[in-house]
Amino acid sequence: MSTSATAPSPASADPAAGLDHDTILSIRDLKTWFHTDEGVVKAVDGVDIDVPRGRTMCLVGESGCGKSITARSILGLIDQPGRVEGGTLWWRETTEGAPVDLATLKPTGEAIRRIRGGQIGMVFQEPMASLSPMYTVGAQLVQAIRLHQNLSADEAKDRAIDQLARVGIPQPKVRFHSYPFQLSGGMCQRVMIAIALANDPALLIADEPTTALDVTTQARILDLIAELQDDTGMSVLFITHDLGVVAEIADEVTVMYLGKVAEQGTVTEVFDSPQHPYTRALLSSIPVMGQDAGARLATIRGMVPTPANRPAGCPFHDRCSEVIPGVCDTVEPAVHQVTESHLSLCHLLDPEHRRTDPDEAGDDPADRDQDEDTGPGATAAPAATVRERSASTPDAPVAEAAPLLAVRDLRMDFPVKKGVFSRVSSTVHAVDGVSLDIRAGQTLGLVGESGCGKTTLGRCIARALDPTDGQVLFSPDGHHQVDLAPMSTRELRPYREQVRVIFQDPFSSLNPRKTLLELISAPLKKIRGVKQKDAAVSDQVAEMLRRVGLQPDYMNRYPHAFSGGQRQRINIARALITRPKLVIADEAVSALDVSVRAQILNLLADLQDEYRLTYLFISHDLSVVEHISDRVAVMYLGQIVEEASTQELFTGPRHPYTEALMSAVPIPDPHGRGSQVRVRLADDLPDPANPPTGCYFHTRCPHRGESRCDTERVQLHQVEDGAATASHLSSCHYADDLELVGVTGQRPGS
Repeated sequence: MSTSATAPSPASADPAAGLDHDTILSIRDLKTWFHTDEGVVKAVDGVDIDVPRGRTMCLVGESGCGKSITARSILGLIDQPGRVEGGTLWWRETTEGAPVDLATLKPTGEAIRRIRGGQIGMVFQEPMASLSPMYTVGAQLVQAIRLHQNLSADEAKDRAIDQLARVGIPQPKVRFHSYPFQLSGGMCQRVMIAIALANDPALLIADEPTTALDVTTQARILDLIAELQDDTGMSVLFITHDLGVVAEIADEVTVMYLGKVAEQGTVTEVFDSPQHPYTRALLSSIPVMGQDAGARLATIRGMVPTPANRPAGCPFHDRCSEVIPGVCDTVEPAVHQVTESHLSLCHLLDPEHRRTDPDEAGDDPADRDQDEDTGPGATAAPAATVRERSASTPDAPVAEAAPLLAVRDLRMDFPVKKGVFSRVSSTVHAVDGVSLDIRAGQTLGLVGESGCGKTTLGRCIARALDPTDGQVLFSPDGHHQVDLAPMSTRELRPYREQVRVIFQDPFSSLNPRKTLLELISAPLKKIRGVKQKDAAVSDQVAEMLRRVGLQPDYMNRYPHAFSGGQRQRINIARALITRPKLVIADEAVSALDVSVRAQILNLLADLQDEYRLTYLFISHDLSVVEHISDRVAVMYLGQIVEEASTQELFTGPRHPYTEALMSAVPIPDPHGRGSQVRVRLADDLPDPANPPTGCYFHTRCPHRGESRCDTERVQLHQVEDGAATASHLSSCHYADDLELVGVTGQRPGS
């Protein structure tokens, strides 16, 4: 039974009198406000968090909930016009040391600078933006070391090289002289971790360090942090919106919403028995591999309001499916202690308001699916519906209907030029002989690590790039095929409206100087030559805004007025305004929060059913790909190495690379921690300008057979064992013999 409490844990005793020895950082009633011309924005408003010594605290929540501001407040990195308005940040590096209130230290003073980077290290979300392109990674690492340690330049260099080796960067003496743009995203993130750990800090703050990384790189970064934590005993404050990552690494969890703590507890308490409706909604919106693939995702209606427009009462009440009218919208909830380590701020835990019958809730939980993709005029499928996947296979000959898209031996080469005369020194084979089919109304998921050629392939199909060789056969009527690959710009014009692209970044893909009317109608103007001032154009834009869940009244607003999820809806509206046949979604949900991602995935499914769209869905998130795709193609170093129906590929992979990708996906269940066999691949992808002989994957493959794999090239071919269908293709020499593990943990029929 829960009880009301005024403090989150026993460690909340006055830290100045003696901070709990098991707690390295104790945050009490932290308030970080921004004083703007429009008023005071309370980004963090009364947060209490304890970071346990030697353990991992995960801070989770949607964008705009105050997670990063909390982390920056700890280190005095709040930019004007923001400042820490109140509260304490009690820090004690060792159990013997005296506690220090970081909130009282001058942000630019010597005292906080000794702690920042020395006792507390921080890894930021985007490594390419955090590392200076003007200096080598070695120079930046040496600077961080010498700032806090009295070492000579040579001694600091030796330590820097040791740090690069410590975080698993191959050839550290060579990489020491590399610039950030010469390294992959995963390598740059390792450099950031090396800088953060250069002075052996007692606490590492990691702010979304794996969000932009593919699954194998993410797995290596998580393994690295865990290994370093075991070696050094450091504490970790890990900020993320990926609940799969939380389940894998967290000891304690704090869920934040709109600048306040909604729930705290151990990772098993929060996942097994979530007490706050917001936590339950976040957990239910995750697509889980192997479970209900294709089912409609639960979502949270609406979006996080700005802190300047914080609702009265419980800040979550206007999105909550269990709201108590007259209570949640007027009275702030008290802290309720569920167990000694588990607390939640929710009126439903008050004995006066506790409900035992879920039908008594203010809204039907199924209505949570009626989120912001069901704006005026929009329609959404019932929450219980499951999309039926097509039984047709792209390689089955169908006399009466050709595939909507048939790619044949497509190649895209990029010359590498060097010297003052820009002579071609080598060629990068970004797409190296790819063939695939997509039938009308289907979704083909395309997966693989960063740098494998997925985006380049999508751009070649959309003719944003001119392929070096091969065919892109497009058949909008199912009978007559046209090859888009050799067409000129003028010849392509009739097909530009048939093949459209949804881009990855909802922020940079929209011109900030144009209104929604201008942005969404631009394809009509450019392709069809219509005039923007035509009333018919405004009507079309208004209808498309309704369909993607936005108000038609918004068409005269600019992109800056919208959230990330809303901007992606604008991107979708712009792509669909021409009523295309084929839509290429390039990492369309990778930059979004888990709750917004669920909304967009539901919307894409609805639009596909309504307009009979065909998708090429490019992503590094295998759980999302499994959820939305009919078939999946796996790409490695410019080649397709496996292709099959979604269910068959995920339950019975026939290529070791596919198995490795699946094993790297974190499972959103803390009880499954350690039960999954992780296939760890070597860090470096081979150079696409100089690919290996034989099978391209043999340099990283755990099942390598030297007699064949090193020298003998293998083509994509049908798997012939009894468990696979004729439509299952693999480019592994031993596809019929290997016992590979899928998402079920075993091979079909075993």
